[in-house]
Amino acid sequence: MKIIPIAIPTPFYIGDVNVYLIKEDPLTLIDVGPKTKEASDALREKLQTNGVKISDIRRIVLTHAHEDHCGLAKQICDEAKNAEIYVHAWETGHLFGRLAGDEHKSLMLRAGVPLEIFRQMRESYKDMSLLTDTLNESEFVELKDEMEIEFAGGVLKVLHTPGHTPGSCSFLREANRTIIAGDCVLKRFTPNPIVSPDPSDPNKRFKSLAEYLVSLARIRSFAPTLVYGGHGEAIYDYDEIFHRYVRSIDERQKTVVDSISKDAATAWDVANKLFPDAIKKDVHQFLAVSETIVHLDYAESQGKIAVELKEGTEFYRKI
Repeated sequence: MKIIPIAIPTPFYIGDVNVYLIKEDPLTLIDVGPKTKEASDALREKLQTNGVKISDIRRIVLTHAHEDHCGLAKQICDEAKNAEIYVHAWETGHLFGRLAGDEHKSLMLRAGVPLEIFRQMRESYKDMSLLTDTLNESEFVELKDEMEIEFAGGVLKVLHTPGHTPGSCSFLREANRTIIAGDCVLKRFTPNPIVSPDPSDPNKRFKSLAEYLVSLARIRSFAPTLVYGGHGEAIYDYDEIFHRYVRSIDERQKTVVDSISKDAATAWDVANKLFPDAIKKDVHQFLAVSETIVHLDYAESQGKIAVELKEGTEFYRKI
């Protein structure tokens, strides 16, 4: 099975996103890049270098529905005469913008985020929502855990690897233990498990960090020889990455727990203490609060801190 990495420019600080051309019948793209002219032109040019036109693409498979990964899906689908789009049912970024739903507002206010700050967060994501086209639910096929995506030269097995988002998926080529992992695994960054409504009950938070740790361990169980991430270089030493991630998460856990006193504090209070610079910058506000919340959730589940709900707001204290 021929897997060809293609780097596509994005307007985000993380830089290029990796798109993967599976040059087998049916021709498939795993992720597509953001909906910008620069990304579209780059994808078209790099596909052509590999002897492929957009109109040749038969399948678009999404690791997750963040704008830098899914933005061009509808445009490519239309140009390729209705190529099929595959995405996990728990993803929502291709259906509506981030922070757009009432459940997102509820989760942020419960975390102590002031209403005006939440409005700023939502506004900052409006421009980002222009980097992807909304899909109707009839316009994609649902990815399911352990389903097989068939090609003339073999199959890719779907691994549901939630954490970065609830519906994040990785794709395993068992014959040579190669995994395409999206933003679940990155060479030079520790991915952020993003705070999200629970797909089973939107009034609750998805346990992003706990699920992410399970996903990392699941990938490790396949002893991968090669992992392709959503950004940056390929990974040939997954065990080293795994242990680095676990150490980083443990260190962040200690920092978060140490920041909690016996006096009650909200997630917003803790985020301001941990990320004083990021908390003032556009989308970084949400990312700072998000990382704080997922670590507080995990620390509370491990019995390191206690949480109490008062008048609709969660307050944490050291036990």
